[in-house]
Amino acid sequence: MNIIKSTILGLMIGLIGVASQASAQEKALVGISMPTKSSARWIADGENMVKVFKEKGYKTDLQYAEDDIPNQLAQIENMVTKGAKVLVIASIDGTTLSDVLQKAADKGVKIIAYDRLIRNSKNVNYYATFDNFQVGVLQAGYIEKALNLKTAKGPFNIELFGGSADDNNAFFFYNGAMSVLKPYIDSGKLVVRSKQLGMEKVSTLRWDGAVAQARMDNLLSAYYTNARVDAVLSPYDGLSIGIISSLKGVGYGTPKLPMPIVTGQDAEIPSVKSILRGEQRSTVFKDTRELAKVTVGMVDALLSGKTPEINDTKTYNNGVKVVPAFLLKPVVVDATNWKQVLVTGSGYYTEAQIK
Repeated sequence: MNIIKSTILGLMIGLIGVASQASAQEKALVGISMPTKSSARWIADGENMVKVFKEKGYKTDLQYAEDDIPNQLAQIENMVTKGAKVLVIASIDGTTLSDVLQKAADKGVKIIAYDRLIRNSKNVNYYATFDNFQVGVLQAGYIEKALNLKTAKGPFNIELFGGSADDNNAFFFYNGAMSVLKPYIDSGKLVVRSKQLGMEKVSTLRWDGAVAQARMDNLLSAYYTNARVDAVLSPYDGLSIGIISSLKGVGYGTPKLPMPIVTGQDAEIPSVKSILRGEQRSTVFKDTRELAKVTVGMVDALLSGKTPEINDTKTYNNGVKVVPAFLLKPVVVDATNWKQVLVTGSGYYTEAQIK
């Protein structure tokens, strides 16, 4: 009889332990730190993650730092103080978080870098992102195809724009693009009249479209008064809008002076509309809903004592360690496939939002 009682008691204690673990997981707070609301893309990322986390029973604390580094640091510290068990961070500057992440790790908090790699910290557990090198390959590949570089004689004039130098992704975008474009530049088929190459010369701080527009103004006045721009490598739609404004300001986009091939990224609605107007030529679509699902899956595994699913253990060295990552595939979008990719295929937008 005592044996039976002991067994029942043991089972009850075990069940209470399991229930407590499940309850703790359901009530766990996840801090989500996003860089800015100035891009529609980051707003969508935040909303998508909150939605999926809530469906899983997690509480969330979503904060936007509005591209202010001290603000992001303070928000992350506050999340830890509130008792967040996991931090999901899309950093403004991936090199500035080492101290605050050490404090978080000291309290047992797990850290997932979201889309932007956090550098110089041993405390980044996982990285959820898209294949950022491939984004650059797709952008440059579009220019290669549109200018028919493999068979055309050329030369063609191109100018290069990079993202923010404090965002690790910007280097992957640029390097991916240059893996396609550099052979044509070396052979003279593509000519960078400004001779501005390399991220130290072409980067655009904070991904600011106004900064890109001002730089394009300067390039046009200094190097293209008697020459035509045939292509502009732009890594992000917000920059593309500024670049196109500059080009239109000197007469591009007319029958006499057609718009150059201008690339982009994120499939933001203003740029998709620009593509349909024949201005911007392409963008790269990254379905942030899928990235949200991957991130929530990582958090779920971490808080359940399991190992998150990853598909890359070599690419992303943050200066201290190689951060295990899950990479999603980006898709190039232009006037020929926008509806299939963005509307009917994914349901990411409705046709009414675009038109």
